[in-house]
Amino acid sequence: MARKPKFGVRTNMQISAEGLSLIKKFEGCPEKDGICESYKCAAGVWTIGYGSTHGVTEGMKITKNEAEALLSHEMPQYEGYVNDLVEVPLKQHQFDALVCWVFNLGGGSLRTSTLLKKLNNSEYDEVPNQIKRWNKAGGKVLDGLIRRREAEALLFKNEDWYEV
Repeated sequence: MARKPKFGVRTNMQISAEGLSLIKKFEGCPEKDGICESYKCAAGVWTIGYGSTHGVTEGMKITKNEAEALLSHEMPQYEGYVNDLVEVPLKQHQFDALVCWVFNLGGGSLRTSTLLKKLNNSEYDEVPNQIKRWNKAGGKVLDGLIRRREAEALLFKNEDWYEV
């Protein structure tokens, strides 16, 4: 059951094209001849397309168009985590950054995070630093996650993230 936001604003925001661009940039969609094959990500999880993990097994193959459709199909779940757990008003760029972060880390990470506590206390300025703390996979700091978290933090602040 979703908690009622303290400000009485239950949103049904959706990720924008800019948020999807960030996900696509950092997830990538490894393909050969228009076919994307499943692979193990840095955390050892079977993944396909633009970071999809649900039901993915070794040897799976999808087209680039199917990868796009899969990403679109999965977004409501990740948007829902942000819409349900965040109790303060968000601007579109803030929402986008959070959905990108949750897409990579999962809703459980948001639910138990200091990031969410600070955000729900209206400590918006603390959120970018909290985003950047999540830079490990398999217990190791990864350069790709450092870059991704920097981009998400910049997007949250409505700053240019494209060159990260």
